[in-house]
Amino acid sequence: MQQSPPPQALAGVRVLDLSRVLAGPWCTQTLADLGADVIKIERPGSGDDTRAWGPPYLRGADGQDTSEAAYFLSANRNKRSLAVDLATPEGQAIVRKLAGQVDVLVENFKVGDLARYGLDAQSLLAEHPGLVICSITGFGQTGPYAHRAGYDYAVQGMGGLMSVTGERDDLPGGGPQKVGVAVADLFTGMYATVAILAALRHRDATGQGQVIDMALFDTQLAMLANLGSNYLCSGQAPGRMGNAHQNIVPYQVFEASDGHLIVAVGNDRQFAKLCDIAGRPEWAADARFATNAQRVRHRALLVPLLETVMRERTRADWLASLETAKVPCGSINSIAEALADPQAQARGAVVALDHALTPDLRLVASPMKLSATPVQYRHAPPLLGQHSRELLLEAGCSAEDIDAWLAAGVIA
Repeated sequence: MQQSPPPQALAGVRVLDLSRVLAGPWCTQTLADLGADVIKIERPGSGDDTRAWGPPYLRGADGQDTSEAAYFLSANRNKRSLAVDLATPEGQAIVRKLAGQVDVLVENFKVGDLARYGLDAQSLLAEHPGLVICSITGFGQTGPYAHRAGYDYAVQGMGGLMSVTGERDDLPGGGPQKVGVAVADLFTGMYATVAILAALRHRDATGQGQVIDMALFDTQLAMLANLGSNYLCSGQAPGRMGNAHQNIVPYQVFEASDGHLIVAVGNDRQFAKLCDIAGRPEWAADARFATNAQRVRHRALLVPLLETVMRERTRADWLASLETAKVPCGSINSIAEALADPQAQARGAVVALDHALTPDLRLVASPMKLSATPVQYRHAPPLLGQHSRELLLEAGCSAEDIDAWLAAGVIA
């Protein structure tokens, strides 16, 4: 007899997702992975902007490209899609009806835009005081930039991240550099998830909903972490350090005789082990290098010495010796190599789902490992409007109304 899957932590929680692109969908996908029932509201005809952000596209069962962009697939599993035109009174009424049947509403419209549809937070909370509403914008609901559109790339620049990312300005290739993935979007999605869970706990205790005001810019400033603290403590803004660390030495990429590797020495004991492996035990006793503080101060002297030694042996030789001595280190993998790594395979880093257009959709799995309420992959990322009729019937709408809305283009 086949056992039913264990209950999920957010089973019974319903989420109305009016967001698109990445920050909001990343938040709602995380909630969905944990068991929430997420209803994704999309524009008929085009849907979430990222459906068109390709190539690459999902290949169908015939091996040909479909209309489903890989970008969209990355952030929309475990959701059901309802395509509805918010520009119509009927579409607005549908979404207002759904808002009364969910626990959470997530949106990333420009400040004030939802008021045009009667879907602003003030109106919804007046009717549904237990609703948790999470608004995700570029710059938040207040401040001089509140009405600006917010994009990850611009926020990485405005929020200081590009000033500390990339090669040093005095070296070839120096200058501003963005991170390779949209980290301001992704971190905002994760912070939004945490805030929603906190608000749900408060709602469950008091019956009171609330509005969560999430901004990419605020999140990017928080993400500066130790570098923001470095500035506030010293009055000196950190600059770009390439692959080196601002506060730890040696903690960077080195070139071996046949490639590159990462050495990430986190304390003085590890540095002494590195010196032994390198055949230079005297460096660990040198007053200029004996402590991390001194190594940071004498970075320009120590790093060239290490670079010379590192080039004398192969990458595999270094990695084997450093791992044996428990000195933190690592290879620099391509994405293909990273996902094929034995550790990634052992951890189930890739999950296969049965998509409406192909039986073999592969996605990067959730990193959350819960022992009692594990993540489940219930739905592949939906086709546009794939669940419109199903969701509206569940909401109590009549089949006649649904047919009329379909004919009028209110839904798709």
